[in-house]
Amino acid sequence: MAVSVAIESPLQDEVRGLVEALDAYLVPLAPAEFHFGLDIEEMAGADTTVFVARDDSGEAVGLGALKDVGVDAGVRTGEVKRMFTVPSARGQRVGSALLNAISNRARSLGIERLVLETGVGEGLAAAVRLYENHGFTECGAVLDYPDSGYSRFFEKKLSA
Repeated sequence: MAVSVAIESPLQDEVRGLVEALDAYLVPLAPAEFHFGLDIEEMAGADTTVFVARDDSGEAVGLGALKDVGVDAGVRTGEVKRMFTVPSARGQRVGSALLNAISNRARSLGIERLVLETGVGEGLAAAVRLYENHGFTECGAVLDYPDSGYSRFFEKKLSA
């Protein structure tokens, strides 16, 4: 399956559906106070770029976002948020296409470092493999996230 990735508004039903599916997937993986996803209104903010992956028929099969968090630890930083691929499209490189688009956009904005928070456990093992395969390395807690044991943190330095 070939996918195309484009910047789109989160204020559409298909994106809302992807966010709802992602949230439903994450609910059993950690207590509610350790869920840090952006809601649709936050995703529509000027500091966030939303990417939607679509299959050949135009159906939305994946989602990812880049939040420009400004300068953190002396470096212009962006955060990868809301990464999700529908179950029927997993294993078809949708996540890779989304991460490539996010990284390219970050570079174009002058962002020098990407960070992300994800959960722990087998339910997120594929996500961790995706991040590691794209050059992210595990690090300590980033931004204002608590170091709780329910999260893993990753970073990637970007070149111009």
